[in-house]
Amino acid sequence: MTLARKGIDYSPYDHFTIEQWAHLRADEPMTLNAKDVERLRALNDPISLDDAQNAYLPLARLLSLYVEAVQGLHKAAAQFLDKDKAQRTPFIIGVSGSVAVGKSTTARILHALMQRWPNSPKVDLVTTDGFLFPNAELEKRGLMTKKGFPESYDRSRFVRFLSEVKSGRKKIAVPLYSHLIYDVVPGEETIIDQPDILIVEGLNILQGGDLPADGSPSAFASDYLDFAIYMDADEAHLRQWFVERFFRLRDTAFTDPESFFHQFSKLSETEARDMAIDVWKNINLPNLTQNILPTRARADLILTKRQDHTIGAVALRKI
Repeated sequence: MTLARKGIDYSPYDHFTIEQWAHLRADEPMTLNAKDVERLRALNDPISLDDAQNAYLPLARLLSLYVEAVQGLHKAAAQFLDKDKAQRTPFIIGVSGSVAVGKSTTARILHALMQRWPNSPKVDLVTTDGFLFPNAELEKRGLMTKKGFPESYDRSRFVRFLSEVKSGRKKIAVPLYSHLIYDVVPGEETIIDQPDILIVEGLNILQGGDLPADGSPSAFASDYLDFAIYMDADEAHLRQWFVERFFRLRDTAFTDPESFFHQFSKLSETEARDMAIDVWKNINLPNLTQNILPTRARADLILTKRQDHTIGAVALRKI
């Protein structure tokens, strides 16, 4: 009889149903209410307070334990180096996954929960959208139809930003992206100033990237993550959610004359559906299969969503 037949689990992950996972909240108090969750959830992501409590409260408890453990390592390092005090190093959490999977909702809810921890840590949230090349640069490089692909980002600037955060640098400027104008806003920045915890949300943050041809040392964004979360779902569900979101935007944000997408607000229902499916098929799906999905196995935690947007299963990497 082989070891596999004896029931030995060789998966690098422990797997949980949402019911099993929800039980792991233990006595962690829920510090958000239904109005908070409604405010934090992204467009077309109908998460309820119960969903947040079952999926994200246990995760917040787990992350508090990880942060505490890392702080212990810092103290151990300070003791080894004969320093009086360990240098505070921000704990960086990455949230990755496909377009329309609900990364923003996850990042915002975790952000809100962590801010309300008893020790009141300083928690900042950054999306990688600000590190996209401006549209003018994308046009010059012929990448407008690949916006969101790894090559459409200023990856060296993003890695430098994460390195500066880890080094403890004060007041780091992050470019601001506007979904209204579908572009980086010239001259607009947000400042990240020595947070205790930084949540970074984006499509490709778990990607390793290409190695330099000359063999010189290189670092990738994923090297700076202390904990990586991947939001997973069936491709058919992702496509459905993207189309539904497109229709929601068509009836809301697209109606703003200042919106880059205002040109699409007058599309008929059939035309809008055809366009959304075309964008999914020719841009988002290739990006998912070629660049995003292959990084799933690098995550510390995988949250798998059902068709109704609720978390149905959780996988936690073994240590």
